[in-house]
Amino acid sequence: MFNTNIQMPTVKTIISTATSAAAAAMLIRSIARDNVPIEFQDYISNKLRALFASISSEVTIIISEVDGMVKNQLFYAADLYLGTKLSALTHRFRATLPIKESNIQFSMDKNQEVVDIFNGVKLTWKKVTKQVKTKRFNEENHEIQYYNLCFHKKHKDMVFTTYFQHILEQAQVVKKQKRTPKLHTLDSEIMHITTGTVWQSVNLDHPANFGTLAMDMEMKKMIMEDLDRFLKRKDFYRKVGKAWKRGYLLFGPPGTGKSSLIAAMANYLNFDIYDLELTDIGRNSDLRRLLIATANRSILVVEDIDCSIDLQKKMKAHQRNFQVLYSQQGNEMTLSGLLNFMDGLWSSCGDERIIVFTTNHKDRLDPALLRPGRMDLHIHMSYCTQSALRTLSSNYLGITEHLLLTKIEQQVQETKVTPAEVGEQLMKSENSEEALRMLMNFIAEKKKNENLRSTQQKEVAEVGSKEFEEIKGSNTELGIICSR
Repeated sequence: MFNTNIQMPTVKTIISTATSAAAAAMLIRSIARDNVPIEFQDYISNKLRALFASISSEVTIIISEVDGMVKNQLFYAADLYLGTKLSALTHRFRATLPIKESNIQFSMDKNQEVVDIFNGVKLTWKKVTKQVKTKRFNEENHEIQYYNLCFHKKHKDMVFTTYFQHILEQAQVVKKQKRTPKLHTLDSEIMHITTGTVWQSVNLDHPANFGTLAMDMEMKKMIMEDLDRFLKRKDFYRKVGKAWKRGYLLFGPPGTGKSSLIAAMANYLNFDIYDLELTDIGRNSDLRRLLIATANRSILVVEDIDCSIDLQKKMKAHQRNFQVLYSQQGNEMTLSGLLNFMDGLWSSCGDERIIVFTTNHKDRLDPALLRPGRMDLHIHMSYCTQSALRTLSSNYLGITEHLLLTKIEQQVQETKVTPAEVGEQLMKSENSEEALRMLMNFIAEKKKNENLRSTQQKEVAEVGSKEFEEIKGSNTELGIICSR
């Protein structure tokens, strides 16, 4: 017979007992933390984890955003792939519509889960975001991201081979469908972060292409052929022991289309552009980290390289004088640090990259920048030519033949006028003849001013030469008198 007089504990008693047990557990944990050596704590913790892992049938794979100094390509492939997967477990997605695009793009929000069924196997993804303190600035936090992928351990071989390969292939499909070249720039506010990337990007919405580019036709043809040849020669570069990269130097006066050429190259190749401002970089180690973080199939641009290097030197001299920053020797960004990435050991950290330097004054560049193997192709961006004039007339006015065009062609041969100046004049009227006449008047006025300036300079030079001869004669007479 059962004892029917046994009294069941009340809810109050249960809660009180649970509270006491929790308090006791916290007390034991606190005592252990304060009195048990950390090595022993780690040993017990590892043993417990190993025990639970041996009992559990679940396997977890962690896919971090960054692997050492570079991006983890599997993380970004998973990001694209999972954006196409909607799950009942996922309560929050990120939805974006980039400028000039028609398709909404989805991605997982932080700390959310997605369940993917592949070949009948259930795979659970969770995007984890944490705040960690930086190594160089302990007072500031930095956000890191990684994916947790969980599945039954009997499917481990399938996941490592078939499933991951499937993710990479599908990510490439998604990337091609929405591929738009991007323009990346530095976020100077987080330059000190030691993990992740400090590049921020927007879609490259620049309409320039080789068809509308105001350049000599033969020059455009040569550049396009050089780019095509570069893309096809991966095996050749490896065979001869060179990094798969190409260097271009664009030089010429302002307004001759250097930036437009870079945009046309990016649109032609479907490459991203990384705009590197050297004055934002303090040390060679930062420069290496930034350059390694650039993706393959990209164009690295350093505009006005002569001004950037000069300004760097002035900044470093100022810092040394006042001992404000970089007090330790060797903690500066130098020209040699940049050159080492161009053709030194660090140049092999990435494939299919193009490096473009621009300058208005090629003669001011350090000869070390110009030697073979660094700048493979020097492109002179000249003043407006006859073929460039025809292209601009077609772009702005929709015409390539006009009586006034023939006269303007003669003018541009005799007067230095940039494509930017020609385009500005052609925009002033929708009437073709009126726009061309204004352009003629502009070039004629410019030629007049150039002749006047040339005459004034000649007169100044003649006066200076005459005064020099007079001073020279006086000194000769004085020398004769002194010798006597």
